[in-house]
Amino acid sequence: MRIRTILSDLDSTRDAREALYRHFHRHPELSLQEYATADRIEQELRASGIEEVLRIGRTGVVAILRNGGGPVVAMRGDTDGLPMAERSGVDYAAEGVTQVDEATGKETPVAHTCGHDFHIVCLLGATQALHAHRDSWSGTFVAVFQPGEENAAGAKAMVAAGIVDKVPRPDVYLGQHVLGSLPGGAVGIRSGPLFSAAASIEITLYGKGSHGSMPNLGVDPIVLGAAIVTRLQTIVAREVAPKETAVVTVGSFHAGTKSNIIPDSAVLQLNTRAFDKAVEAHLHEAIERIVRAECEAARCPKPPEFRYYDQYPLTSNHDEPTARVRAAFDAYFGEDSVDMAPVPASEDFSVIPDAFGCPYTYWGLGGFKDWKNAPGNHSPFFAPDIQPTLDRGTEAIVVAASPWLIGGK
Repeated sequence: MRIRTILSDLDSTRDAREALYRHFHRHPELSLQEYATADRIEQELRASGIEEVLRIGRTGVVAILRNGGGPVVAMRGDTDGLPMAERSGVDYAAEGVTQVDEATGKETPVAHTCGHDFHIVCLLGATQALHAHRDSWSGTFVAVFQPGEENAAGAKAMVAAGIVDKVPRPDVYLGQHVLGSLPGGAVGIRSGPLFSAAASIEITLYGKGSHGSMPNLGVDPIVLGAAIVTRLQTIVAREVAPKETAVVTVGSFHAGTKSNIIPDSAVLQLNTRAFDKAVEAHLHEAIERIVRAECEAARCPKPPEFRYYDQYPLTSNHDEPTARVRAAFDAYFGEDSVDMAPVPASEDFSVIPDAFGCPYTYWGLGGFKDWKNAPGNHSPFFAPDIQPTLDRGTEAIVVAASPWLIGGK
């Protein structure tokens, strides 16, 4: 069985892969600032004898294994950490690690509390295994180490830097994400919507400042904002069909400086999630309609301003490649190949395959033995079990690529 031949070095490489994982976990870097991470990825690839290694943009890395005629399979692993402190308590935690955010100039804690360090090492391991056993497969394998997933900018940056012109067009684009919502060691996949579309919206409300004792002379943006927050709850409750999934969250409300001053502005920050593009469009239309109407009712001196940012596309797995990967998972992993329910988190994974115009599929990887009590991604306590997660993630990449590169044998 050629899959097992390609993966025959897992035992002998395990210690090195685990040590490399601990290194990346201890040294997280912010989105689009993964300079040392990208350098180490290149170093590991070249040390394995892989010659075709490209830097796409400042921190994107691509390795291309050309191995005769056959399909082109691309696999993505994201590389960035999060601007938060880790509290997992593991002996390889990134405790006290900080980095200056180039966007703000401020120093912030950084941690790999979403599992991207696993994605790096699993993709490195699979790429090295394929390179070491070229006699067991044919075609082209493209390893895409993508920066900046956490701020939805990394995939776009690689497209802007010309990845479509510099890399062979994939017949399929693959991806995986370690999660706490699947049993440890399981791989879960499904056709259709998997990760929701998402957007953040900053709304500036303009009032008219006044003394707290003379509210009649002002337009209070705090009262206005409170009315808007309440009214926004009716979008999901009364405008979205019960069979659809939609989320509207007001995560930030800032206004005022002192108890007896009515401020002249307020800023709300919203986040939306949906598994359907039409539903997402309706959410945004309804938000703007409600905010504008409430501002008019409050006699605002200026219309509100809307700024959309951190926008993530819908991740919706294509049927044909998903069916092929699921069949390969079933054959290799047995009971550890499971159905995955849609997750209302969001990804920029689909940006690159959409730019290539190729189909894609994406799956989840269970990272905790005690998965029913596992912390969620982005929790300060998120530190998946090193094993079997590292081995299983490496296996999953080779198995998923096998229908194209080795016919699933």
